[in-house]
Amino acid sequence: MRHYLDFEKPIAELEGKIEELRRMSEPEGLNLAEEVAKLTLAADRQLKAVYAKLTPWQKTQVARHPERPKASDYIAALIQEFTPLAGDRAFGEDPAVLGGIGRYHGQSVVVLGTEKGSDTESRVKYNFGMARPEGYRKARRLIEFAGRFHLPVLSFVDTSGAFPGIDAEARGQAEAIARSIEACLESPVPLIATVIGEGGSGGAIALAAGDRVLMLEYAIYSVISPEGCASILWRDPLQTATAAEALRLTADDLRRLRLVDAVIPEPVGGAQRDPAATMKAVDNAVWEALVPLLRLDGAMLRAQRREKFLDMGRDALL
Repeated sequence: MRHYLDFEKPIAELEGKIEELRRMSEPEGLNLAEEVAKLTLAADRQLKAVYAKLTPWQKTQVARHPERPKASDYIAALIQEFTPLAGDRAFGEDPAVLGGIGRYHGQSVVVLGTEKGSDTESRVKYNFGMARPEGYRKARRLIEFAGRFHLPVLSFVDTSGAFPGIDAEARGQAEAIARSIEACLESPVPLIATVIGEGGSGGAIALAAGDRVLMLEYAIYSVISPEGCASILWRDPLQTATAAEALRLTADDLRRLRLVDAVIPEPVGGAQRDPAATMKAVDNAVWEALVPLLRLDGAMLRAQRREKFLDMGRDALL
């Protein structure tokens, strides 16, 4: 059964009727093709109408959709001969941060991703995509590994933020995130980051301070979640939609503010409606971003990356 968001109820009703008619026609031998075609056309129109005017809060819900492709799905679809690498060489392994080496279009690469999981068991295993310090230290280790062996880095970001537990704080969560960001900024090899779902706070930036930051159309990227913002500023959960609007967390907002480099279109209805088409679009965008960077040496990459991040927000200060 497909999972429908609250604002997709009209679509759910139409698609439910379509499925019901199809079930009726099979055992009874009824010819309901014309009726099914009419309802399918109506459902498609309804879907396009709804997704043409999504609010920032509705886009947030799409970014968190449980059926949306996860980092592991992109790695499986885009990376050949992927070999996972584990551990931070200091404390242990954090499943929330995927990492390893593989081939991308024949090019050897290091791959990183924050993984949320797709069902109850896997979500618990991956801690709902919230990494602990050892996850960020693993990311740093692999980014430095990539620099030593001249391998580009691809990262796929989908996290509500770093794990806020006491054990994570005791093991140096803030320092681990800062060091991971530092490794991204100092890397002598190309780093392409793609926000595929939720990009939350420093937990996302730790894997996304790259030469090119790409973002799926219905992904979000923000310093804090709308719920967290509403609880701090208004102390009122009913202000969540207002907070989402104020945070400017959508892909269009961030592209307009020049905080991300490109927005990757999604199928109507979101990536979960057509994962294969989404993977192909991401593949094209990542490869297009990576190719010109492969020609640059480490010093030039670091210099351009430094200017890119220092330039953010300059127009707002003028």
